[in-house]
Amino acid sequence: MRIGELAERAGTTTRALRYYESRGLLTARRTEQGYRTYDEDDLRLLQQIRTLQDFGFELEETRPFVDCLRAGHPAGDSCPASIAVYRRKVAELDGLIEQLRAVRAEVGAQLLRAEAELPYGPEPRCELEAVTGTDTETEGWRG
Repeated sequence: MRIGELAERAGTTTRALRYYESRGLLTARRTEQGYRTYDEDDLRLLQQIRTLQDFGFELEETRPFVDCLRAGHPAGDSCPASIAVYRRKVAELDGLIEQLRAVRAEVGAQLLRAEAELPYGPEPRCELEAVTGTDTETEGWRG
């Protein structure tokens, strides 16, 4: 298949494919006319790269997975180098989760402090309170 078809099937652009090629992640074969050609194995490589990037992996982090597929393994993560990348990514994600928890705790504490300092409590009140009774236009009004 030609570069345009591969890009379409992989859900990417021809520009991205050329970039992957320049980084050594994708290898094009050339026709006599100089056109790039690819096969289903190249599509598998691209799908692996795209999936990992969707998960937040940097392009270079996808290399061991691509190399594993090129070596003939059934999955890009069935090689020790790929497993090592997974381990590093999980550790990185754990660190980010801890940072987010700390930020969440701090923001929550700031919210509680700010609400406690409000003169009217945590819910702002309008001078116009809901009128109970038969007037349905004003019933339940909170401004």
